[in-house]
Amino acid sequence: MNRYMDLKWSWIEGSHGMRATLLGSLSDADLAFTPGGRNMPLGALFREMGDVEYAYIQSLKTFTQDWSYHNTEAGLAGSVAQLAAWFTSLDDEMKTIVAAFSDEDLAKTIDRGGYATPVDMQLDVYLQALLIFFGKATVYLHAMERDLPAGWKEFVG
Repeated sequence: MNRYMDLKWSWIEGSHGMRATLLGSLSDADLAFTPGGRNMPLGALFREMGDVEYAYIQSLKTFTQDWSYHNTEAGLAGSVAQLAAWFTSLDDEMKTIVAAFSDEDLAKTIDRGGYATPVDMQLDVYLQALLIFFGKATVYLHAMERDLPAGWKEFVG
């Protein structure tokens, strides 16, 4: 096991768990909600977060950040079950990749298109992307007049 898994992985795993809890509290009908304006439906926000996670997984494999992937699976953004299955697959793949890194691998750099960052910093940036997603999701939950999931306020704010 590497130092990232020992010291920091629990933050990512806990965040993945929070996302799963939120998704599990929703219905397929809830995924169609949009607060209006140019905001995407809630299900599209989840799909976008999946695309972000996919991009980070690929960056850990190729050492290059590429944002071009977009999941086009039919019905994905409108199905809690499909989104949950996809996130489980993504989460498992990320954990497998990160666990396989040596401490030396964590110092390798990932080209982010103009600058490079070490693998361990890339994972920290991914965690920040999750927190941004939670901030966006909070706005949707408030607009839907829904309570925040347990522990949400303590972790997200």
